[in-house]
Amino acid sequence: MFRSLASVLLSVAAAVAAALPLALTPSAQAQQVNAEVFTLDNGMKFLLYPRNEEPNIIAAGWVAKVGSVNERPGITGISHFFEHMMFKGTDTIGTKDAKRDAEVRAKQTEVRNKLMAIQLGSQYKRWKAGEIDDPWDARNDTEEMKALRQELTRLMEEQKSITVMNEFDKVYTSMGGSGMNAFTEYDMTFYFISVPANKFELWAWMESDRLTNSTFREFYAERDVVHEERRLRTESTPTGVFQEQFDAMFWQSSPYNWPVIGWTSDLNSYTMEQAKDYYATYYGCNNIVGVVVGDFKTDEIKPVIKKYFERLSPSSKAIPPVVTLEMPQLAEQRMNAECDCQPSVEVRYKTVPFNHADSFALAVMADVLNGRTGRLYKSMTEGKQIASSAAAGQEDRKYAGAFSFTAETKGDATPEQLEAGWYEELEKLKTDLVPERELQKVKNQNAANDYRRLQNTFFLMVQIGYTEAKGGWEYLNTAPSRLQAVTAEDIKRVANKYFDAKNRSVAIYKRKAGTAPAGEDPEFTRVTAKMPAQMKSMMKKQMEAILKETDAAKLKEGLAQFEQMKDKVPENMRSVMDYMVQKVQERIADLDKAAK
Repeated sequence: MFRSLASVLLSVAAAVAAALPLALTPSAQAQQVNAEVFTLDNGMKFLLYPRNEEPNIIAAGWVAKVGSVNERPGITGISHFFEHMMFKGTDTIGTKDAKRDAEVRAKQTEVRNKLMAIQLGSQYKRWKAGEIDDPWDARNDTEEMKALRQELTRLMEEQKSITVMNEFDKVYTSMGGSGMNAFTEYDMTFYFISVPANKFELWAWMESDRLTNSTFREFYAERDVVHEERRLRTESTPTGVFQEQFDAMFWQSSPYNWPVIGWTSDLNSYTMEQAKDYYATYYGCNNIVGVVVGDFKTDEIKPVIKKYFERLSPSSKAIPPVVTLEMPQLAEQRMNAECDCQPSVEVRYKTVPFNHADSFALAVMADVLNGRTGRLYKSMTEGKQIASSAAAGQEDRKYAGAFSFTAETKGDATPEQLEAGWYEELEKLKTDLVPERELQKVKNQNAANDYRRLQNTFFLMVQIGYTEAKGGWEYLNTAPSRLQAVTAEDIKRVANKYFDAKNRSVAIYKRKAGTAPAGEDPEFTRVTAKMPAQMKSMMKKQMEAILKETDAAKLKEGLAQFEQMKDKVPENMRSVMDYMVQKVQERIADLDKAAK
């Protein structure tokens, strides 16, 4: 659960970095990411970038070009589920008895398939007939199902007795590795770690072993972990389920329609056969890219990479293309929700995917609006004093994009006032050119951010892999000039092109009667001020979940993960990490005090 919390921060950081305008000063423009492309005989590609700014450290990872966009109804969330599975070990790591472990897994699958047949057959019929309220609820089990469930529990307990828990972590940690983690999002699944330079061969062996020999251990037990993660991320937060609903409304036809973590009924229904088929399709070496950044010589690590990773095979099945495009929106969509939350609004528009020509003007437009010197703060927070926070951001996904305005009310203001305030600011962008001085100021402010984000070895590795999965790592080198070339006329053009009433979807969140008002923590507002709106929303959901968590042990586990990650994020994200660590510590202290 908390491995994913830490990985959420890194995926947010990667997305923020990819969205930020890049260097615009002459000195920073010269800075290039000179990665070497190294392709093995089996077709697997590696991106190698030696640098000695952090001596004796190598940040290494691999990104599978598969995420929730590659799924379908019935198996939504399976990409994220694989993220969990890939930490469960192999026949070499993670078990005391590989032979018996395999026998138990086979028996588990047999029992689970029998149980599944009843659930999808007679239980669904009973549910449709109104005899039971939920075909997946164990309270509605037949006697046969109860017996099968008991047998499955027994087998899971037996597997637990021969499993070496977290051995993958332990091997790395004992050899000086740190920050092992992964994240799954719409377009990719990314696995990474930092290791001492002299332990690179360990990394090559460990990662190639789990790519050729993963056992999907604890396949059925891990469902409960994912359900708990879903509860933490979505169901326990005031707006989580509503934002999920809003996403499903916004994306009409695109496979971005469902959440990365998946729909609940799908989480319950994965079969081992489906999992193996998905793995065989998307986890071949032709769909995976390795990324290595740090203190090494390429001629020394290339033989090591060949030795271990050339044993991987390409996907045994053709990788299906993502062909379903988002349909044009023809009318405004609105959602009104009530929750135990500060009243707020989100106005979202369909825009363009990653590296589209217009994405750069949209990104600069967002920067004109954001920050303490941005138009939204001056108009809504300082001027009219109707917003405690307001932000706008362009989110570029691989196959589609969206631009969002989000804001929370201040005092007696209403979400409708925030919405009206947004349209006022938007109209100015549609009719008037952004003054050259204001535009240049935005570009200058972001120049320093670009320089810093390329200094951290670990995070540079994440950025290379992240942009490679989106469409090409070369983006890190080509984007600066394209952002520098954005003009006031470009901003006016995209404002008129995409921000039409019929292309917008609006979510209004009002406070549910009987719930107490609570404003946004000013410190949270400060540390997330420059985040794109949707990224800030993700972080806020995490904080809301942390503050509601009642299990101190889980929070302490999460804190350990956070602390490991602390020195891995770039400077411009450190304040966010520090804030989250502080809040976890405060929540642990409150729970420990209450327990005395």
